Amino acid sequence: MTMELTRRAALALAGGALAMPNLARAQAANMRVRFTLEWALQGPYAFAIAGERQGFFREAGLDISIVRGFGAGRVPIDIAAGTYDMGFGDITPTIRFMAENPQRDLVVVAVLWDQSPVACTVRADGPITEPRLLSGRTLAAPEFDGGRQMFPLFARAVGIDPASITWMTVTPELREPMLVQRRADGITGFVTSTGMSLKALGMDWPQQRIFRYREAGLDFYSGGLITTRTFLRERPEAVRAVVASMMRAMAHAYRNPDAAIADLRAREGLTDVAVETERQQVMFREMLVTDNVRTHGMSHVEAPRLARQIQSIREAFNLAQVPSVEQVYTDAFLPPPAQRRLTPPTG
Repeated sequence: MTMELTRRAALALAGGALAMPNLARAQAANMRVRFTLEWALQGPYAFAIAGERQGFFREAGLDISIVRGFGAGRVPIDIAAGTYDMGFGDITPTIRFMAENPQRDLVVVAVLWDQSPVACTVRADGPITEPRLLSGRTLAAPEFDGGRQMFPLFARAVGIDPASITWMTVTPELREPMLVQRRADGITGFVTSTGMSLKALGMDWPQQRIFRYREAGLDFYSGGLITTRTFLRERPEAVRAVVASMMRAMAHAYRNPDAAIADLRAREGLTDVAVETERQQVMFREMLVTDNVRTHGMSHVEAPRLARQIQSIREAFNLAQVPSVEQVYTDAFLPPPAQRRLTPPTG
């Protein structure tokens, strides 16, 4: 009798020991996240790489792989297709994708860039002195470029017909040369990318005439963390950890900009430190630090403002239906307000 009980106990203990590694593997899998940025590993995205190298994700229990992206328009497509679990991208193309693909269960779980960096840039020495003079012109951009995706909204806001534009579809590397070589009348994109790339080609900021979409009344939220509602249901702790860690990383980069660029260079060896340092500062100025963020912290999303953004997308793209504010965004996975604040650099 005693020997039988002992044997059963031993088998039970052995079974438990075998189960523990399986449980550990399951827990690890639940915190594994495939993550895409919307563009190349440049200064504006140094925060994510800094978070990776500083161990913020690891400390949150995450096993995250962060890869570069190929345009804001690609992010929702790739997440909906299951190529990535989460991503960082401009939410305007995401809202449009949600409207055109209502069966896809995308959702924004945080907004890190409170202000849109999207712009159309022309030569300062050229004849296009105001946005309405873009009518009938040729613009160059990659097909999935956020500025190109959003151009119909801008065109309508400034009073021109989007159909009057001739588009040159180019690779990201060829966009700025098209303007410098006068092969295109203008280019679209994030000012952090276009402005710095033009400068590198010899067209410095004073030689660029930049038409920011927000100056035409398109006061849109911009870069956000995007996933699917399926992923929210299945792995809510991973989502919470990603949101909190990305916000921690953004606050760290803002407070320690040089260290963030050093982390970027450690991962991307060809990083031009001077160029990406300036590009990061443009991101801080153009997208991150607004009165709203200074007062409330990151991802303080106001329903009326988001509703205007959704309605503008509906009108610009002649959409039969669009998602509601609640379908687009949830604040249920945000960390406490204190963790969403920005502390300026010292010194």
